[in-house]
Parts: sequence; structure tokens; C-alpha cells
Amino acid sequence: QVQLVESGGGLVQAGGSLRLSCAASRNIAVSKYMGWYRQAPGKQRELVAYIPRGGVANYADSVKGRFTISRDNAKNTVYLQMNSLKPEDAANYYCNIRYDLGASPGDYWGRGTQVTVSS
Repeated sequence: QVQLVESGGGLVQAGGSLRLSCAASRNIAVSKYMGWYRQAPGKQRELVAYIPRGGVANYADSVKGRFTISRDNAKNTVYLQMNSLKPEDAANYYCNIRYDLGASPGDYWGRGTQVTVSS
């Protein structure tokens, strides 16, 4: 099993910034896919940003130019830098990492970190 722990959420004013972190218990350098999703109350979970193995970062249209996904393989951590936050960005944010190699292949999720944006 792989554990993912998100952190960095909180309350921020519109226009502000937050950096979310997702610490994995397994080497992320061998992952197939790393992504951030979010879910607001009463809404479906939606993809925010992801990085496929050997590929480039991809973003939902709603966050392009404002959010940046990145990784630190040495720390086994995935980040989501969120700038120019809007009230509609408020949600619970989840980290997702997929492995297809090694001893623990699977699709892993963290428990989420709450982001609240005040107008």
C-alpha cells in the first residue's frame, strides 16, 4: 500500500495564493501518473492538473495560467501552486498517484485538504 498525505490547504482571500503538498510513502519517480483533483460541496470531483510519466503538465481550462503542478522526486512530494485564487476554486483538493510498476501497483488517493477562498 501507498499512503498519500496532502497539506497546505486553508483560508485565503480572493487573489491570494496557496501551495498544496502531497507526500507519498513510495518513490514518485516511478509513478505512471500524478494528479490533483478537487470536489466542492454538491459537485462531482474534477481534474485540476496532472503529469503523466514522461509527459508534460496538463491543466483544466479553469486553472490554466494560475495553477502549477510540480514534483520533487527527492522528497517524494507533488505540489500544486495556486495563484490568483477565486471563490470558485474553493473545494477539497485530493492528490492521486498511479503506479503500474513494482510491488504496489494501483491507484492511490489522499484524504484531501480543504481550500476556502473568501471574496
